[in-house]
Amino acid sequence: METMPKWADLILTPLISLLLAFAISGLVILAIGENPWEALKVMVTGALGSSYGWGFTLYYTTNFIFTGLAVAVAYHAGLFNIGGEGQASLGGLGVALVCLSLPWPGWWLALPAAMIGAALFGALWALIPAVLQARRGSHIVITTIMFNFIAAALLNYLLVNVLRPVGSMDPSTPRFPAETHLPSISDIMAGFGVSWGQHTPANVTLIVALIACLLVWMLIWHTRLGYEIRAFGKSEPAALYAGISPTRIIITAMMISGALAGLMAINNVMGEAERLLMNSVEGAGFIGIAVALMGRNHPAGVLLAALLFGFLYQGGGELALWTSIPRELITVIQALVILFTGALDNMVRMPLERLFLARRRRGAR
Repeated sequence: METMPKWADLILTPLISLLLAFAISGLVILAIGENPWEALKVMVTGALGSSYGWGFTLYYTTNFIFTGLAVAVAYHAGLFNIGGEGQASLGGLGVALVCLSLPWPGWWLALPAAMIGAALFGALWALIPAVLQARRGSHIVITTIMFNFIAAALLNYLLVNVLRPVGSMDPSTPRFPAETHLPSISDIMAGFGVSWGQHTPANVTLIVALIACLLVWMLIWHTRLGYEIRAFGKSEPAALYAGISPTRIIITAMMISGALAGLMAINNVMGEAERLLMNSVEGAGFIGIAVALMGRNHPAGVLLAALLFGFLYQGGGELALWTSIPRELITVIQALVILFTGALDNMVRMPLERLFLARRRRGAR
């Protein structure tokens, strides 16, 4: 028997954890001599108060949707993929090679090809830790962490020595051809006769991310493979008894996870920078862990948590720009959100479970 309703587990628990994180953040802001309420107003106005703010918020949200889904898929298989940073970096390499290698007639053809390149490179980078886990018993957490550093070193070498244009001092690829440039949110809204305002990096990749949420939901809860992934994640001995191959599930789940992380590069490499830069992922792979935890590893929850972190990123930038509050404080707020929704989850969950259990007992009398 469940001790707490599902809606309370999915909505109420993360909401209380979030409020606690914001409350402590407010105390920190107060301690440095600033007004927490004014700081919140600056963040809300900067992130949600204009089409410009919304554009950047949705851009960051798109990144976090992909990396959050990547962590969630692996989690359902009982695996903790901390390699999203490296997988997204290699996904960017796949995007760059696709965009620079062939003459494209337009973005409508370059986009699906770049998606295949990004997903393939991300999946292959996740494949090696998956095989090491399945065949050799090497823990997936350790190997995926190490592969983040290997990916960074590999990309550094390629951008400096192989892909950098002759005569350029900037460690990056050449700019992608104009035919590969993705439509921005401004362009899309203009097609419907709506003026979005200032240009922002949010682009058509947001629609791809929303479709990815739907496809992951269908995969995990409405396919045989998804059932096997969840069964293996819940109990490996039971999955073995049912004839489910651990090797197949570990490798398949990790490759899907890596492909999702790799797809993030469509947004930041092809959609925003229009070239591959050093450190283009900018920590989004690690933020995906917090997004998945807060979203309870469900695509709908991941979407909402990604929007929250997108708000924090854009609002934090505005806060650092217009107040004396340092940008690092946003990192503190993010850390508090991760702390309460992850490590201290039971601090909120257990009192709620006791509360609902007591209500059920009173109703049974």
